[in-house]
Amino acid sequence: MLKVDNLRFAYPNGRDILTDVSFTLPRGEVLCLLGPNGTGKTTLLRCLLGLNRSKGGQIRWEEQAIDKLSSRKRARVMAYVPQSSALTFPYEVCEVVMMGRVPHLTYGSAPGYADKQCALEVLCLLGIESMANKLFQRLSGGEKQLVLIARALAQQADLLVLDEPTASLDFSNQVRTLKLIRRLADQGYTVLMTTHSPDQAFLAATRVLMLQNGVVFADGSPDAVITSENLSSLYDTPAVIAESIIVGGRTVKVCVPVID
Repeated sequence: MLKVDNLRFAYPNGRDILTDVSFTLPRGEVLCLLGPNGTGKTTLLRCLLGLNRSKGGQIRWEEQAIDKLSSRKRARVMAYVPQSSALTFPYEVCEVVMMGRVPHLTYGSAPGYADKQCALEVLCLLGIESMANKLFQRLSGGEKQLVLIARALAQQADLLVLDEPTASLDFSNQVRTLKLIRRLADQGYTVLMTTHSPDQAFLAATRVLMLQNGVVFADGSPDAVITSENLSSLYDTPAVIAESIIVGGRTVKVCVPVID
């Protein structure tokens, strides 16, 4: 379980970005973080990852304080998929994915056969094994995002932290990624993801946390939290939740902005 208690963060000589943020995330759940730009979503992720030092509060994983773990042990607990990559060296895709194996290697050792097999298995899981020998820098933005997700899976951490994992993907790859997130949760992974599309929370999440001005605005199941009133207030934009019956008689919910 991931447990965040009274988390606070502020940049030096700046305003508070996060104020008294608390939530728990049990194993096997998918928590979708929603909120407008500048409300603290990415800052919260950076605090979890140890990239930002919090001003107060606690972050614990399985009763272990995250800030007491070495970077190596933390990398075995959680894997991060950023919105983009700063890689500039001409790595092949398989090499990028094998970077996820670093926390499992002894100091000074190189990835071995088992690590390469792990990388290839993850590429196959995502259906991108044909890209294994391509140069990462020559891929499209969406292809790069899939490779970064593969690198995180190769890390074999229990908690996956995904910052807008579908932002650069086309429609079919968005669906593929959301299906993968659900499948990983079924396999026992814990997932924390951000998105600017509330519809994706209905499709993939078991929990939704809404952040507004650095505080928790709402926390609960997608059906309970993603309402017309909450969305309109959260984004200061009129919106409604519509229901549609699709093939098989299943009802799905979609978020529709109201444009005068």
